[in-house]
Amino acid sequence: MDNINKKDYYEYVKKKMPKPNYIKNCIWAFVVGGLISVLGQFIGDFFKNNGLDEKAVASATAITLVFLGAFLTGLGVYDRLGKKAGGGSIVPITGFANAIVSPAMEYKREGFILGVASKMFVIAGPVLVYGYGSSILVGILYLLLAK
Repeated sequence: MDNINKKDYYEYVKKKMPKPNYIKNCIWAFVVGGLISVLGQFIGDFFKNNGLDEKAVASATAITLVFLGAFLTGLGVYDRLGKKAGGGSIVPITGFANAIVSPAMEYKREGFILGVASKMFVIAGPVLVYGYGSSILVGILYLLLAK
C-alpha cells in the first residue's frame, strides 16, 4: 500500500466505508424532531392553561425547551439522542441549546473563563453573528425602501 495512487485509494476507501441507511435515518429524524415538537406543544399548553398570554407562553416555552436541551446535554443524554436522530435533534430550539452547551462541556477542564466561557459559542456564535447582522441589514433595507 506504499505506492498507491489517489484514484486507487479512493476506490479502496469507497469499498470499506459503511453505506448509510437513508430511509431509516430520515424516519428517526422525523420521529425525534416530531416528539420534541410535541413536547414543546405540551409545555406551551401547560403555560397557556395556567394563565399566561400568547407572548408569555411563547417565551416560557422557548426558555423551558432551551433549559431542557442544555440540561440533557449536560447529562450526556442529548448527544446520544443526536447520534441516533441526526437532524431531528438539531433542528428544534433544543438543538441550539445543545450547540452552546456541548463545547462548554468539552472544555470545562480548562477552567471557567478559558474553557467554558470562551468555548461556549464556538458553534452557535457564528450563527448568532450572521443572524444579527442579516437582521440589521434587512431592517435598514426595510427602513429605506418602506418610505
